[in-house]
Amino acid sequence: MFFEAVIPEAVFRGRLPRACVLWLLGAGFLPACWGALSVDRMALHQFEDGPMLGSNYEFLPGETAYFSCRLAGYQTFVKDKDKEDNRTAKLAWDLRVTDPAGTLIDKPSQGRIDADLVREDKNWIPKFLVSFVIPPFAPGGSYRITAHVRDEVASKEITGTLEFKVRGHSAEPSDTLLGRNFRFLRAEDDSGGLTSPIYRQGDTLWARFDIVGFKLGDGNKYTVDYGLAIENPAGKQLFSQPEAAEDNGESFYPKRYIPGVLSLHLDNTVAKGAYVLVVILRDQIGQQLKEERQPFEIE
Repeated sequence: MFFEAVIPEAVFRGRLPRACVLWLLGAGFLPACWGALSVDRMALHQFEDGPMLGSNYEFLPGETAYFSCRLAGYQTFVKDKDKEDNRTAKLAWDLRVTDPAGTLIDKPSQGRIDADLVREDKNWIPKFLVSFVIPPFAPGGSYRITAHVRDEVASKEITGTLEFKVRGHSAEPSDTLLGRNFRFLRAEDDSGGLTSPIYRQGDTLWARFDIVGFKLGDGNKYTVDYGLAIENPAGKQLFSQPEAAEDNGESFYPKRYIPGVLSLHLDNTVAKGAYVLVVILRDQIGQQLKEERQPFEIE
């Protein structure tokens, strides 16, 4: 009866001599994990319960990551004094994933581990699993997972971190509306831009660019559109399409850049010579307007 009435409270408040605690361990009253709360292992996987990924693995924007965390050093308590071998563990956790700038990529996750254990569970290891999606158009760099765990029996808390890499498209940010990474293309699916943007009559001109520096509204709302025009070297406008495309939406994670794409068929009757492609960017929320001018030739 001494154990039932006194020892559990003394053990969990750390007042028992070491020799007495060792005796209890040998008798089977305390699990072998008794000690300081710690993270046993944190890992990332490509799918649930899949093999652990190495530190050199790079996730892609839009990919789902699976995170696992195993804990050690948790404490337990006797919930029913008539069943000394039946013990209970109570752990609470929360998880945050941030990008290279420290911005959350998704809402924080929370959970609990409440487990009733018997003598045969002395090697039981508490763990929790969380999956999250790398945001589309996420920037490349080093991301961080921060896990905070509380042992409610021992009133102890720990924090563990795990860094991972994302191979994202590079679009340098800007404080004002701007077009970045402009490149003329020979075909829509070309990965690299033309060193010399020279087209022939009858070709289709393709171009890609990144729009940065637009402002965000409530809920990270954005509304951006763009048009185009063709001018000769003297600045005379030969063709225009004021509303070529629009992109708008909202998301938990703030959109860092918007990919733009345009195409223009060059008729066989178009005169050969030098021209200027004018891309007119408009940020509706930030009330910004920007022109990007890019020369090209038809031969």
